[in-house]
Amino acid sequence: MNQQLSWRTIVGYSLGDVANNFAFAMGALFLLSYYTDVAGVGAAAAGTMLLLVRVFDAFADVFAGRVVDSVNTRWGKFRPFLLFGTAPLMIFSVLVFWVPTDWSHSSKVVYAYLTYMGLGLCYSLVNIPYGSLATAMTQQPQSRARLGAARGIAASLTFVCLAFLIGPSIKNSSPEEMVSVYHFWTIVLAIAGMVLYFICFKSTRENVVRIVAQPSLKISLQTLKRNRPLFMLCIGALCVLISTFAVSASSLFYERYVLNDTGLFTVLVLVQNLVGTVASAPLVPGMVARSGKKNTFLIGALLGTCGYLLFFWVSVWSLPVALVALAIASIGQGVTMTVMWALEADTVEYGEYLTGVRIEGLTYSLGDAANLLI
Repeated sequence: MNQQLSWRTIVGYSLGDVANNFAFAMGALFLLSYYTDVAGVGAAAAGTMLLLVRVFDAFADVFAGRVVDSVNTRWGKFRPFLLFGTAPLMIFSVLVFWVPTDWSHSSKVVYAYLTYMGLGLCYSLVNIPYGSLATAMTQQPQSRARLGAARGIAASLTFVCLAFLIGPSIKNSSPEEMVSVYHFWTIVLAIAGMVLYFICFKSTRENVVRIVAQPSLKISLQTLKRNRPLFMLCIGALCVLISTFAVSASSLFYERYVLNDTGLFTVLVLVQNLVGTVASAPLVPGMVARSGKKNTFLIGALLGTCGYLLFFWVSVWSLPVALVALAIASIGQGVTMTVMWALEADTVEYGEYLTGVRIEGLTYSLGDAANLLI
């Protein structure tokens, strides 16, 4: 169907990404610092764990994609996962920040592995159908672009809000005080996340319905193999997200050990995540109309690369210039992320056009798996 989506539906859909980021953004912003500074997990062990579990998450995404493609219920193909997958995801989002501090180091590491892997699997079983849902809500290009823009704004606002809420609470705090802060906020965010997922579930409908038998794994893989635009998009998204999340993960350490002022943490998160999204959101529709989605993606990636290179060279000796560089990178990031989600929906239909096989879950999971390998 090519129907235009209402703003109520678009906003309701974007609330799902707010809930997603209550789990995802907390990990990106604070988990490494929590493991090393609060839980007492060695930096080498924590870094190795985060890398290895990323690989596990990539396979979990593919597994989730196959599960999604096999489901058809009275609520639709994707929406049931928002209803029934929420509680396990939010429980694990609390457990990863609940490492028993009186355990031995090896026991802490095992606990961290198990809970972080559980979080990754549950996240895949919710995020893959959530992302795939956009392909079933509409085939109208403008509505898909609005879904992508709303999702990007929601994700950026969530990053910034978490930084403003939690960043000041852990500034100059002792490990014992930070334990209480993390426990309180993870529980609050878990409850709020379940509410937002339910609102997302109630606000959306799967208007593009195709009742077909699930293709075999062999046919699904053959369909993916022929979908060259999907692989190119995965490579491009991987490059963009490597730079984005490298800066996000190191922000707290940058303020603490380079600038010696953790109070600047919220400022950098604000610049990196919100400035670009707000600035790029009104630009993207016009850029897509003039240059097309692919060229718009490339323009944003080039702008982001220039901004991050400038930030790398000036971040130690000039904070004002570093903030300008980060803002430039953020605008490029906002453009690429908005267009990326719209392009992912298009690759599903391109694969169907080539082969006659529609595999929303597995197609989206491949893109998400590539992103997780960072």
